[in-house]
Amino acid sequence: MTAWAQLLHFYQPPTQAHEIVQRIANESYRPLVKVLLAHPKARIAVNMNAVLTEMLVDHGIGDVVDALRQLGDRGQVEFVGSGQYHPILPLIPEVERERSIMGNTRVNRRLIGDSFSPRGFFPPEMCYSAEILPSIAAARHEWLVLSGVACPSDWPIDHIYRVPVDGHSMHVLFRDDVRSNRISFRETDPTRFVEDLSRVGGGKDAYVLTAMDAETYGHHIRGWEQEFLAGTYELITSPPKGRHSERHTSAVEMCLPSELIGRFPDGPVVEPFPSSWSTTRDDIAAMNPYPLWHAPGNQVHDTQWEYVQHCVDVLAVAQRYAAGGEAAQFAGWASEKLEPALHSCQFWWASRRPMWDVPMIYKGFVLLEEVLMYAARAVALGDASERVKREIRWRVAAAGAARDRLERYLFLEQ
Repeated sequence: MTAWAQLLHFYQPPTQAHEIVQRIANESYRPLVKVLLAHPKARIAVNMNAVLTEMLVDHGIGDVVDALRQLGDRGQVEFVGSGQYHPILPLIPEVERERSIMGNTRVNRRLIGDSFSPRGFFPPEMCYSAEILPSIAAARHEWLVLSGVACPSDWPIDHIYRVPVDGHSMHVLFRDDVRSNRISFRETDPTRFVEDLSRVGGGKDAYVLTAMDAETYGHHIRGWEQEFLAGTYELITSPPKGRHSERHTSAVEMCLPSELIGRFPDGPVVEPFPSSWSTTRDDIAAMNPYPLWHAPGNQVHDTQWEYVQHCVDVLAVAQRYAAGGEAAQFAGWASEKLEPALHSCQFWWASRRPMWDVPMIYKGFVLLEEVLMYAARAVALGDASERVKREIRWRVAAAGAARDRLERYLFLEQ
């Protein structure tokens, strides 16, 4: 028997336009939940970053959240944790990682309800480094999912690897990149997919985990939620009598990722490769684990992250010296703005692999500019010495030089 666990990742950036959110909801999210509600035997994990959960409610699309709540309450959907505004966790400070993870749980529990009680964790873009594990464990997650390219040992189909963290271990589930991409790029169909799954264990118990963007269904591929997802559910749960595929569908069952942990034995402790679900083996060999978000030699990426570091450093000084009054108010605004300002899309659109979108890059940068403005104002009004204030003025000037370089890359040297 092959246990098939699947995960769908729902996300839109905080800078997304209202009309785009509405269109994606109509093309993808609403049809998806309709398919799940119509197939009560379906089992699926859902990662919805809290920025999108709030956005759906605020944009009058709360029916999607209500449907997911219903699916969670009846046990069809397992919610997993993540970062609230979809940051690249290995590239941001630990304090921001922890804040993002805890904020994601807090907001989603408020909007989705008690069924949002995640045991598993989805790092945004599956971007992984060992440094992110303590923050994930501190939020009481029991397992995380990573891209198959991160797997450093034999491919697991009948055991669950573990990763070391703070003197103990956490389970890690590796996404089957090949099978996931076949679905994402419409290179399979329900019959071929189910027959392929049935052969995974060679007649013995085995498992496969697939994961992809929820927007794959209906938005990227029109009608794919019916053609593939509903078709696959129907084959597995109600195999047609007399058809050749019946013996294959009876050898496949759907389960939630957390159910795999108890069903299959623990494997050894491993150290996954730093990577993402867009990283190739060649990228790993080239020490380029996050090619779409901070690639060596990408001047736009370098400048974006230089500016981020200025923001983080100036904010740290602001928080240290803003004892009260207006200074504390400005420091609070800067801190509040930093979380959405670290969202991943501004870097993704700057990757030139092949993504390149000047407005989306600049929208993200404008959020960072607000962080720096508020933080610098907090320092100016706070209790720091004149020497510290002078140093911050120099940092703001250096950040301004980085801003000028970025604008030149975006507007003049494309």
